[in-house]
Amino acid sequence: MTAPVPDRLLRFSAAAAVRGEYVELGAAWREVLGRHELPATVGRHLGELVGAALLLAATIKHDGALILQLHGDGPVRLVVVECRSDGSFRATVKLGDEPIADDADFTALLNASGKGRCVVTLDGTAEGASTAHTYQGVVPLDGATVAEVIERYMNDSEQIPTRLWLAADAGTVRGLMLQRMPATGGQLREFDEDAWPRLTQLAATLERAELLGTPAEQLLHRLFWQERLVGSEARTLRFACRCSRDKVGAMLRMLGREEVESVLAEQGEVEVRCEFCNEARRFDAVDCAALFVDGLAPESPTRQ
Repeated sequence: MTAPVPDRLLRFSAAAAVRGEYVELGAAWREVLGRHELPATVGRHLGELVGAALLLAATIKHDGALILQLHGDGPVRLVVVECRSDGSFRATVKLGDEPIADDADFTALLNASGKGRCVVTLDGTAEGASTAHTYQGVVPLDGATVAEVIERYMNDSEQIPTRLWLAADAGTVRGLMLQRMPATGGQLREFDEDAWPRLTQLAATLERAELLGTPAEQLLHRLFWQERLVGSEARTLRFACRCSRDKVGAMLRMLGREEVESVLAEQGEVEVRCEFCNEARRFDAVDCAALFVDGLAPESPTRQ
């Protein structure tokens, strides 16, 4: 019987010259995918984007969130993956009306006319963050795969030589990232200039089926058995959405009484569905009246 895939991220380094990270998702990925009805090819690319975002987020030293957005000009209009410093993540996709072929590749889905773009936001002002720091980088979708887009973003915008290998299916996401580190201070004696070309050449032998089907420790040993890898404790990852009834109520108050009452008159209740977790929050006339009386939406054990 095959062991379940854990939801975790592993970190390692080699010869003080290469930083490595490995991500694998099982149940957490299936929870994300189960909350959206997506064509199989869109689901696979979303899984690769989730893996890439988690790998990038693990390199950020401050608390808060990394948000990866791909704005597409094909049948996939938008992909958003949000990863937080506590190991939680969520993701959503917006599709257009065009039919999507079963074999549609990354370019056909998101960059059909060459006008797609990638936006990476580091949000240190998020709830629970210890520092206030926000940074955003925007680049064209330059690449034929998710891995190529992220590699070029890191190389061009962050000036950090980066290689990624990503794979996803309906049950599993796995990804490997290598980054070249500069030689600094006390590391000079251990620094191996040849480690970067050596490790990237070894990792370049990875096939999609091998990456998807091989447990982390076995795969890293198979690739780098001649290297002395220094690892750290694994980080647990999980799906978590930050939406809540209170936050939806606050959004309705911002819309204003007139707008909310208009929706009530037309539909009998106000329903707001989270684009990340697909949970619906419903407010009837009494709930909506309470929003504008005392600023609180009444909680109901029978209604979300």
